Amino acid sequence: MADIKEPENTIVMETTKGTVFIELFPDIAPKHVDRIKKLTRERFYDGCTFHRVIEGFMAQTGDRSGTGREGSSHGSLKSEFSNNQHLRGTCSMARGNNLDSADSQFFICFGDCPFLNGQYTVWGQVIEGMESIDRLKRGEPARDPDKIISMKVVADVN
Repeated sequence: MADIKEPENTIVMETTKGTVFIELFPDIAPKHVDRIKKLTRERFYDGCTFHRVIEGFMAQTGDRSGTGREGSSHGSLKSEFSNNQHLRGTCSMARGNNLDSADSQFFICFGDCPFLNGQYTVWGQVIEGMESIDRLKRGEPARDPDKIISMKVVADVN
């Protein structure tokens, strides 16, 4: 079982490849963490595919259409860049060309991605289950892509 420090700031994500625990970083990205928790509690992420999975780079999800072109009904967030590095297991918000265009889509880094530092909002870190992310089918999109079965805030799990 994952070493969970704060159940209110930990996500458990059930994927088609296994369970992943993510520690949230409200101190460095409070608005993004609030958005992730809001969408999680709305069950927005349940059923989302990993629509962009690039070997050695990252796995992206958070678009209910599975195309990578859509988001939630909550609109864009202002960036919250930090000194946190994009390392293996880092969870960061995807965005368009506009630095303040993150909404619901996020990615998890397979390895260190220093070229992303200071350009994308880091909001969490995989603390257990990275091997499940490693097993996701690759592609843009992958054929028969893997999915998030369910995503919950640990404090809400009975």
